Amino acid sequence: MNKIDCEEKKIKCKTFVIDGTKYRTTLNKKFEKRQKWSKSEKNKVKSFIPGTILKLYVKEGQCVKKGDNLLILEAMKMQNLIKSPLEGIIKSINLKEGEKVPKGKLMIEIGFA
Repeated sequence: MNKIDCEEKKIKCKTFVIDGTKYRTTLNKKFEKRQKWSKSEKNKVKSFIPGTILKLYVKEGQCVKKGDNLLILEAMKMQNLIKSPLEGIIKSINLKEGEKVPKGKLMIEIGFA
């Protein structure tokens, strides 16, 4: 595929170089609409898989230490114990026991002590 093909067919092409060799490829719609990667925020605990909240161990305003139990997320018949990634105060809890959560939902936000 050369530059003329991209212009004639009105498709988006991307050129990149690996070890001195130049490559050209097309970009499909799925690639163009993908969610951009962003660095995770340690104080925000998000669901990594869709599931159901079985148990909450914390309340808003409660102090937690790194490694303390926050909640149990049941997914695919497995109970996942979610622990605190850092020390702080529970700033907000955005769910309740028995609630079904999608992947990527902000479950708990931890404020810095």
